[in-house]
Amino acid sequence: MQQNKGKLGFWSIVLLGINGIIGSGIFLLPNKAASLIGPLSIGVILFDALLVISLTLSFAEAGGMFKKNGGPYLYAKEAFGDFIGFEVGFMKWAISIIAWAAMAVAFATSLGVVWAPANDPSVKNIIVTIIIVGLGIVNYLGVSISKLLNNIITIAKLVPLFIFVAIGIFFIKGGNFTPLLPHGTYEAGTFGAAALLIFYAFTGFESLAVAAEDMKNPEKNIPKAILTVILICSAFYVLIQTVAVGTLGPNLAASTAPLADATKQFIGPVGATIIMAGTLISIGGINIASSFVTPRSAVALANDGLIPKFIAKTGRFGTPTWAILLTVAFALPLALSGSFAKLAAISVVSRFAQYVPTALAVIVLRKKRPDLERNFKVPFGPVIPVIAIIVSIWLVTQASSEQIIWGLGGLIVGIPVYFLMKWTSKGESAPSRSNRKVS
Repeated sequence: MQQNKGKLGFWSIVLLGINGIIGSGIFLLPNKAASLIGPLSIGVILFDALLVISLTLSFAEAGGMFKKNGGPYLYAKEAFGDFIGFEVGFMKWAISIIAWAAMAVAFATSLGVVWAPANDPSVKNIIVTIIIVGLGIVNYLGVSISKLLNNIITIAKLVPLFIFVAIGIFFIKGGNFTPLLPHGTYEAGTFGAAALLIFYAFTGFESLAVAAEDMKNPEKNIPKAILTVILICSAFYVLIQTVAVGTLGPNLAASTAPLADATKQFIGPVGATIIMAGTLISIGGINIASSFVTPRSAVALANDGLIPKFIAKTGRFGTPTWAILLTVAFALPLALSGSFAKLAAISVVSRFAQYVPTALAVIVLRKKRPDLERNFKVPFGPVIPVIAIIVSIWLVTQASSEQIIWGLGGLIVGIPVYFLMKWTSKGESAPSRSNRKVS
């Protein structure tokens, strides 16, 4: 029992997952989805929820086989070997760093709405630096501190969303749901564009399994936690979009702060303040989750000798000191570059470099490693993983050429990095296979 002291229990894992998913997206995207496809945007959220559930079922089965750090990297490595595993792991670490940098900038930008000095570039950079360096220090000081902070922030961000849904549902007007489409007719490509846009609000669920070693009974808790997290978030998103459409109607598409404007309709100015506070807490929560999960992606690669092994070493507080330091060192200059819009767009497409290999790995590992104990198995054979793969590829094709090139370009960059790192660690022992679960 002592070995589990200070580690994340089931509900702390669930809160970490919710914190990692519910961020700026659900506060800021309802208007953009409505402008593309009107009230039918509620159907788009349901479509994305079904896609994410099919993906999370694959993650749940894969996560139930292992109890080591790595997540998508670990699954790809076991199914397809070191090179594919490294590509997925490299993308995971790189994109997690980019996403954290983007969220740090997003917090400073959102703060500028309620505190004018934050709009000054110098002040903005100071805020970004405090966020990244400060959370790096908190992360270094131990899992227990990160766990407590994560739980408090997650609950705090859900309160304004719960108020929005619980009160706003009584102010919905049926007439606001017609016409179902903005111009009365369907315009080609709008469903795909809206689905890709809204999908951003669901990203982050894959990060749960990355920090498995910091969790109690990860091979049992991760599958249950992933499914619990997605069901909770999906229900929240559908209800939030329904209230937003039902209270603002056609005005939703033109709103720049959709949930705040909707709340004004049934609570008044104080409601907008509550939602704005929720936005800041939410983005702050995403930063906390990112600071915890991102270094663990590097630890998984280092443990298997695909990058220098010293990166996985832990310090006096039992946390991966070098992984945290390097993550902060890479994230800070990216954040100070200020290119939030492009970094956020890249992160959406790049996620599928983790989703598709994981769904494929589930099918492959069933034949390749039938000896692995499975705490959860996706029903209906390969049907659900195959559907997840096909729909994921279709969704990527809805992105622009620039998003695809930048989003998946890291796979090409990873090729020379892989061979460089293999050469760097040539003198070290062969990659360990101890990450497999012992029956």
